[in-house]
Amino acid sequence: MNIQLSEHFTYGKLLKFTFPSIVMMVFTSIYGVVDGVFVSNFAGSESFAAVNLIMPFLMILGAIGFMLGTGGSALVAFILGTGDGQKANRVFSLMVYVLIVLGGIFMVGGILFMEPMARLLGADEAMLPVCVQYGRIVMLGLIPFMLQNTFQSFLVTAERPQLGLYVTIAAGVTNIVLDALFVAVLQWGVEGAALATILSQFVGGAIPLVYFLRPNSSKLRLGRTSFHGRALLKACANGSSELMTNLSMSLVNILYNYQLLRFAGENGVAAYGVIMYAAFLFVAVFVGYAVGSAPIVSYHYGARNHAELNNLYSKSLRLIGVIAVVMTALSMLVIPYVARIFVGYDAELLALTSHAFRVYALNFFLMGFNVYGSSFFTALGDGVTSALISFLRTLLFQLLALIFLPMVLGIEGVWLAVTAAEAGALCVTVLMFITKDKVFHYRKVPC
Repeated sequence: MNIQLSEHFTYGKLLKFTFPSIVMMVFTSIYGVVDGVFVSNFAGSESFAAVNLIMPFLMILGAIGFMLGTGGSALVAFILGTGDGQKANRVFSLMVYVLIVLGGIFMVGGILFMEPMARLLGADEAMLPVCVQYGRIVMLGLIPFMLQNTFQSFLVTAERPQLGLYVTIAAGVTNIVLDALFVAVLQWGVEGAALATILSQFVGGAIPLVYFLRPNSSKLRLGRTSFHGRALLKACANGSSELMTNLSMSLVNILYNYQLLRFAGENGVAAYGVIMYAAFLFVAVFVGYAVGSAPIVSYHYGARNHAELNNLYSKSLRLIGVIAVVMTALSMLVIPYVARIFVGYDAELLALTSHAFRVYALNFFLMGFNVYGSSFFTALGDGVTSALISFLRTLLFQLLALIFLPMVLGIEGVWLAVTAAEAGALCVTVLMFITKDKVFHYRKVPC
């Protein structure tokens, strides 16, 4: 039986409702990891480093999908909570159509500017052709990639998180099978990995699109709409934290690559690439819970059910605390095995990667609260607070840590930067939780 947004949520219902989103995010991370494994083991560390060098630019172009997905789903869930289903569908349709248009524009721009961007990011003459070829092929799948990210949020709002999970699994299996065929069997190198990626993204974006275009039993369906500037701006404001997170991560990754090229050369960039792929698996659990629970918060805020808001807030923080401890401990146990999968062929690179990952993984204990805090305020329609948390944790604090810590600690400062940033952001998140309750009443039920 499907759990309805309007229900009272126990720990069991919360975990059951968010579980598909968590698994979906983890599985999305897994098939991203598979790309890295095949490229590293079959194309070599230089190609692996080249892919990781251009990846931040690709993620910047795709970030709009996360913004409209999270911000738009929060707005649509709020409208559903008020009881206006027709308006919710019009706004939902507008978000999807705007996304398709923007995706087309960004795709063309990305293809045209791929080479100068690769040079700007530091690609040398050996890495440049690999960066450009991989990036241009991946750009061809930008629209379905953005749709896939957007529908992950909207399927939860439509009370169909299981469908989102099935779609993600289908896309992931497609990517894994094609990676094995194109990279391992046919030896197509990074071009094969890029082709496998975009074909899997077409699967992930097309299935939900067809589902929402056809008559269905969910709360949402694509149909006629009209331009609603205020709704679009509201969605962008709500999702600004997710946009900020993805843009910031990409910009910070560029600085990481720059610092690592200084301290450790190509091996440093490759080691950081492994850490990012592996970290996705752990971060995905926090993001999955945040994405899965956000529409519930939006619905009950729209319905002015403050008692349930209080229930969701308190239970979620306890669950995040437990998950944080488990994720940190688990990461320390699996680090040597994960690193060996990627770079087991190079003893020096393996040692560097294993050590760096152990230092980096300390941030998992803190990150979950910041991720949830940002998502929670997005769900409440407070995009400014959400964006502030994201801006500080993913950009400002990390930039400061990446600039100053290496001056004192050398390369160890690079690996510790994200933990320092998350610690600073946690102080801000706690402060926002305390002060914003006066507006939204999630810690106490107003009399």
